[in-house]
Amino acid sequence: MLEFVYAGLGLIVLLLAGDTLVKGAVNLSLRLGIPALIVSLTVVAFGTSAPELLISIKAVLDGVPGLALGNVIGSNTANVLLILGIPAMIFGIAAGSDTSRSFLIMIAGTLLFIVLGFLGPYHWWSGLILVGALALILIDSARAAQAHRRAANGAPAPEEEEVLEEADPDMPWWKIALYLVLGLIGLPLGADLLVDSSIVIAQAYGVSETVIGLTLVAVGTSLPELATTVMAALRKHSDVAMGNVIGSNMFNLLGIIGVASLVGPIPVDPALLRLDVWVMLAASLVLAPFVFLRWSMGRLVGVIFTSLYVAYLVMLLA
Repeated sequence: MLEFVYAGLGLIVLLLAGDTLVKGAVNLSLRLGIPALIVSLTVVAFGTSAPELLISIKAVLDGVPGLALGNVIGSNTANVLLILGIPAMIFGIAAGSDTSRSFLIMIAGTLLFIVLGFLGPYHWWSGLILVGALALILIDSARAAQAHRRAANGAPAPEEEEVLEEADPDMPWWKIALYLVLGLIGLPLGADLLVDSSIVIAQAYGVSETVIGLTLVAVGTSLPELATTVMAALRKHSDVAMGNVIGSNMFNLLGIIGVASLVGPIPVDPALLRLDVWVMLAASLVLAPFVFLRWSMGRLVGVIFTSLYVAYLVMLLA
């Protein structure tokens, strides 16, 4: 019974931390004259991916590296179908600004990850390739931010003002920093509390570690993204919602597996290459019309996305 209490407490911490992180990131973008999309691709995405990073490194050090790989693959699938599906089903997610470049980079990172997986275990050299690719993406994002600031002279563009209409452009720096720190600390703490208690509950029912990695741990470590995306959708910050998912997926594949494989080799289960990596890629490609054609994600889309993810879980547990 105590584990259920811990799980509920972890969920509450996640929701509160997700809200504060969105507030801090959106207002940081206003004060710096940077688009909310770029901030969500970096600060928000990295913060919400912290649980996956901590769990993956711990899994490699504890001698269960397969859990790290299943966690990341499962989380990326959940990020698209569940993390965008639930808020779309509840609130709907309006079409945001252009995210086509970031989307294409995410797909390229996904293909790189899959190719390295087919070449065998992820060794240190695989980690260097993945981390190097992430570094290039961050440098590109920094240059895009600088170009935007020069073009806008530090002022947000008109279309951004509509997206960020509930933000406070005069929020003091200390308050922005407090929001960011509380969010970045609260998210991994809440996820750790929730996942640990959930694993104990799952093991009591005899669920295997592989299934736990692809399902329970993946969903648990994706809850920060869910909390952040739900709050972003509620506050009508569609750029933060989409950017958070795209950025988290890139960081999961390139940063988390990259760093974890530097700690120790990560073997690749053939079953993952037969099914799960392709489900992950297909889930990412589903976003194409919403990115390139600027479709809004209405409630029907949310129901379809969520139903597809539930069907995937049922297939794994069958």
